[in-house]
Amino acid sequence: MAATGPSLFVASTLVTSMAGNSGRNRCLSSFRAMAVSADQKSSPATVSTRSTENGRWLEEKNRKGRKEEEELTSNIYSNPQEITDEKGKTLREYFQECKDLMIQSKAGPPRWFTPLECGSHAPDSPLLLFLPGIDGMGLGLFKHHHKLGKIFEIWCLHIPVSDKTSFTDLVKLVERTVRSEYKRSPDRPIYIVGESLGACIALDVAARNPDVDLVLILANPATSFSRSQLQSLIPVLQVMPDQLSLYLPYMLNLVSGDPLRMAFENVAKGLMPHQIVGELTQDLVAMSSYLSVLADMLPRETLLWKLQMLKSASSSANSHLHAVKNQALLLCSGKDQLFPSEEEAQRLYHMLPKCEKRVFEESGHFLFLEYGFDLVTAIKGASFYRHGKYLDYVSDYIPPTPYEFKKIYESNRWVLAVTSPVMLSTLEDGKVVRGLAGIPSEGPVLYVGYHMLLGFELAPLVLQFLMERNILLRGIAHPMMFTRAKEGRMLDLGSFDTYRLMGAVPVSGSNFYKLLSSKSHALLYPGGVREALHRKGEEYKLFWPEQSEFVRMASRFGAKIVPFGVVGEDDVGELVFDYNDQMQIPSLRTFIKELTEEVVHLRIDASGEVSNQDVYLPGVVPKLPGRFYYYFGKPIETKGKKS
Repeated sequence: MAATGPSLFVASTLVTSMAGNSGRNRCLSSFRAMAVSADQKSSPATVSTRSTENGRWLEEKNRKGRKEEEELTSNIYSNPQEITDEKGKTLREYFQECKDLMIQSKAGPPRWFTPLECGSHAPDSPLLLFLPGIDGMGLGLFKHHHKLGKIFEIWCLHIPVSDKTSFTDLVKLVERTVRSEYKRSPDRPIYIVGESLGACIALDVAARNPDVDLVLILANPATSFSRSQLQSLIPVLQVMPDQLSLYLPYMLNLVSGDPLRMAFENVAKGLMPHQIVGELTQDLVAMSSYLSVLADMLPRETLLWKLQMLKSASSSANSHLHAVKNQALLLCSGKDQLFPSEEEAQRLYHMLPKCEKRVFEESGHFLFLEYGFDLVTAIKGASFYRHGKYLDYVSDYIPPTPYEFKKIYESNRWVLAVTSPVMLSTLEDGKVVRGLAGIPSEGPVLYVGYHMLLGFELAPLVLQFLMERNILLRGIAHPMMFTRAKEGRMLDLGSFDTYRLMGAVPVSGSNFYKLLSSKSHALLYPGGVREALHRKGEEYKLFWPEQSEFVRMASRFGAKIVPFGVVGEDDVGELVFDYNDQMQIPSLRTFIKELTEEVVHLRIDASGEVSNQDVYLPGVVPKLPGRFYYYFGKPIETKGKKS
């Protein structure tokens, strides 16, 4: 539950209650058409496809049942170092798919298709519509189809290269699909993932359909076209000869070189495995083949048409922003060569009322094609995945994949190396043993403990439980990790994505109830912020409320209560600049007040120090080496003890 990378210290500072037909047609071998024309309503072919999907899903589910049980028994998280990296498709494969699709569908109206590699999904999975950028291929999620297909029903929009459907008609096409699917499943949210031009379409559709539950995921929106260098191409193309070769080098850099350039930069920085270098070399060879096809398929008139459509799309979307009230997630790249995406995301963030943003500083415009970016992880980390009208932090939660866990583990490996955590648990006969053998296997189980300084004990605790016992601790966390009372100087919500990815839920009676009723392993810190941000001389001191806040609920579900304590951090770190010191300095006192006003207030009716939920960052000097010791007491039975 620790924040990724260097944000660990700061993020932990803000924790209150935490835990927890193939030879003849390669294109058809890769894709299944969901609709032949945008104007067609639900056709027999479409209905047949859906029935087949549901049947295949049930068959697949039964086939995988035993395998999943075996994985649970063997604990897929036990050795993070042995978890293999996810083998995503290469750009070489992407270029080949684009070339095949371009040849097979040079003309014709826009249409929906579902990639076969999306596999089977649960019948109640949300619908995800992917709206492509200016290329119109609809293959922008190429690297993500497999993972997305496990949790979404996916339809991708393909706009043939020589098609001249206007932006307005594209909006109407998507709108008809949205209205039709909303009528078919009114209680199911519809996700629209829009890239560049597609983001503009998504915004217009949302503005025109305020009654439909749409979740927008917008990657580098083209709403900033007026400030893009692409706009300068329009007057050039209007006077330029038809030969593409005159401006091909420029398009090479903008259209195809971006993901490769970013990838090679990551290799140089040590951020990408060196075995990927060979694949990148193959990608460069494939790209030249792809560009030769692109040159034939994109004459000057076609490219000019697309850029002019992009201009009108930007203008239309901006004029309708005021009517967009939908939940939206902005994904922006810090090194976008086409649009000022980071700046634009900030503008949209302040204009859209239900908006969150995530910035990828080292990424370029084609974010979805870049190595290392995972759309599913981004959606899960931002708590944007839901089946119904409202997010249920318990029933909508999807545990981390082994690879996601590996990345979290590696980002916190230094914490484990420095603290060398020792776990001690108590067996039923009272014997204390090293390890977690004394921890109950079946839930519900409630772990109740106290925070160490900055909540630094969380990362080793949560990671060790997964690795040793395959138990995911669902932390009951402060609302500041999920929402803000107002915008200001607090850390961006993206700083807490790892916590949410690992199962944290905002503290509330209803979430506590749902965790216990679903037989979860819940992690509770009654001391909250006051305990994690204690002052000098308050090492290991409890700041718990006078009256119990959890026993009655635990007994209602017969949950086992496991009390635990931790020592070590306050012995290896010296608190030198605490809350009392900072409150003596006017500027810092004002800063603490501003931070505290930005978070949702808890325990406003409580008295004493536990009610002091001020947020501040203590000054700590490390005293290494050191070690953490966790002691888990004998589980307390509450079954049959309802009160």
